[in-house]
Amino acid sequence: MRELGGAALVGLIDCLCFKCNSVHVTAFNFKLRRGRPIVDQVVLAAIGAVLRGEYLVGQPFPSVRTIAADLKIHPNTAHKAVQHLIEERWLETRPGMGTVIADRAGTRRDERHQLLDKDLERLTARARSIDLDLPDVIDALTQHWNN
Repeated sequence: MRELGGAALVGLIDCLCFKCNSVHVTAFNFKLRRGRPIVDQVVLAAIGAVLRGEYLVGQPFPSVRTIAADLKIHPNTAHKAVQHLIEERWLETRPGMGTVIADRAGTRRDERHQLLDKDLERLTARARSIDLDLPDVIDALTQHWNN
């Protein structure tokens, strides 16, 4: 072992970790924005990731520590977000597995619309502030949708 250089040692550790049964799950990607509670942003980002299929039913969800480290937020904030997701039945805890994505067969249409609500509020306010009419906004949205 003493003959291994730094790179060889890292390679050996990576190899050993690959054979390990534990799974490292990274947090979903999004940018925190000012003016909105961090917990709400994390919850909405997690729900969006589930609805987009980035997380599958039964798949391990990132730990509170992972979320806090990846998003550079306080662990208590990450814990509140995870607890909220458990209470809303997006996540569930399983003995021996930790927190996993819950089976939400038939996610309701209104839950999907709720994810867009804040974005639509911002879009509406911005469009009105620059004097755009609804047809102009619809045209712009259609153009973005098609691209």
